[in-house]
Parts: sequence; C-alpha cells; structure tokens
Amino acid sequence: MEKIFAIGDIHGCFDKLIELMDIIDIDLDKHRLIFLGDYIDRGPDSYNVMEYLIELKNRHANTIFLKGNHEEMLENYIAGTERLAYLANGGHTTVDSYINAGITSKKNLLPEDHVNFLKSLDLFYETDNYIFVHAGLRDKVPLHKQVPEDLLWIRRSFIKSSYDFGKRIVFGHTPLPEPLVQSNKIGIDTGAVYGKKLTCVELPELNFYSV
Repeated sequence: MEKIFAIGDIHGCFDKLIELMDIIDIDLDKHRLIFLGDYIDRGPDSYNVMEYLIELKNRHANTIFLKGNHEEMLENYIAGTERLAYLANGGHTTVDSYINAGITSKKNLLPEDHVNFLKSLDLFYETDNYIFVHAGLRDKVPLHKQVPEDLLWIRRSFIKSSYDFGKRIVFGHTPLPEPLVQSNKIGIDTGAVYGKKLTCVELPELNFYSV
C-alpha cells in the first residue's frame, strides 16, 4: 500500500511547518504528501508558507494541495467580495505578511504564482482507502455530489457522525487538543496557530508527528 503523509492546518505558522517537515520520515520522490488546506491567516507568516508550498509543488509531483475555507475567503477578498469578513477572520495577518515581504501593493495583493496556486487547489483527494478533505463530508451524500460549502466549512455534524463513508476521511478545519482517531475519520488540525501543535499523520501506519 502506498505510504501517505497528510498535514493539517498551518495558518501562517511557517516555523512550525519547517520544523515538522524536518522530522517526518518522508521521501518526497516516492511517498505521497497531502496538505489539507488553511495555509494562511491568523498566524504571522502566511507569505513564506505560500512561497514554501509553491516551491514544493513545483519540485515534487507527489504533493497534493487541498483548498481550505480560508483560501476560499482570500479568493473572495481578491475578487472584491466579503472583504470585512475575511479581515475579521484573521486575514489581516496575511495582508500584513505580504506587505512586510514587500509584495503587496494597492493594486495587487498577491503575486501571480500565488494566485495561480490558489486556483489550482483541489476540494478533495481520494485514494483506494481514504478521502482527504479540508472540513468533512455530509452523511449519505455521494462524494461527487458533496457541495463545496460542506467540504470547506462543515464542522459539528461531521465531527459527531458515525456514518460509514466507505473510506476513512482524513480532515482538518476543526482544531482539537489531539488527533481524532475514529473508525470513519481521522482529524489532524491540532490548533497550531493557537499555540498548540502542527500535526502530520503517516498512513496506513497511523503514525503521528507533531511540533
């Protein structure tokens, strides 16, 4: 079975991301590496997180990048909608990080390669045994009929669900004190941006790495 590593919500915590990548036992040319979204906002260094991920994507074909609700909010912000909502949900730290990097102008918030990266993000990724998604799935809805709002935003109803989705769901979005391991799901957002841990799960071994 293919070895897969999945990393939870980073939220601008660049130092934790680098430290985590240093300790996981991964061969980037052989193993699959999946990021579950929410790379930006709230934390101090979203710009460098994005730079790092884009470089990783360009160098290693085995990397998969999913969209989180914060990437959706950033896209809406760039499009001129929901500006106050984005800033109120931690977007101001992302704007600040781009300004501090000398990137942002009043005309363009993000460099072109960062915009293209946002556009390339997938809503889910499926293997023979797992479904990877940012937030979760709605019970009794086939994967191809799940709506983006649920894939990016669902929380309580999915966390409480004991529904058999046919494959184990690996997700982030909802910060938890420790990884959540249940028969139908694995949650790996452990609140890195709130002074807690950034977590990676190695599958199928179910080994956890945290910093």
